[in-house]
Amino acid sequence: MKIQKILLLCIIVPLFAFTTVHKFYVSVTNIEHNTKEKALQITTRIFIDDFQRVLNERYDFKGELTTEKEPKVVEGMMQKYLAKKIKIWVDGELKSFNFLGKKYEDDVTVCYLEIEGVERVNSLEIENDLLYEIEEDQQNLVHVKINNERKSLLLVKENDKGLLKF
Repeated sequence: MKIQKILLLCIIVPLFAFTTVHKFYVSVTNIEHNTKEKALQITTRIFIDDFQRVLNERYDFKGELTTEKEPKVVEGMMQKYLAKKIKIWVDGELKSFNFLGKKYEDDVTVCYLEIEGVERVNSLEIENDLLYEIEEDQQNLVHVKINNERKSLLLVKENDKGLLKF
């Protein structure tokens, strides 16, 4: 009986050793046109551990995002990274965004961005290559709401740009 238990353990343990929990690599960006303020209001959600890892690799950030001692320095790194990785064209014109701030919700960093001076939108082209340098399976979801019309894009490393017409 003892030999059977040992044999059973020798078969089962290796099976568990090769099964790992696979993390889902995704960011979610929401873009909404605020007609009263004539602005595109943008929120980007990125897992804290992924954001921390990319800031470490790019800018040699050694701290913990949620317990940062220098929030303005961290926000500066976040702003710099997001400006390089997210590009938005409104009606064919490349626009730059303002980094308004960030907050942490559970295991996600939520960054607030805004593009001012946008009266109306006929087309929106989005390039989003967040985190591709650290994870091949990264997917970047973009949800857009213009004139009460909702559209979405799923961007991946091989196809990191999309055009939406309204």
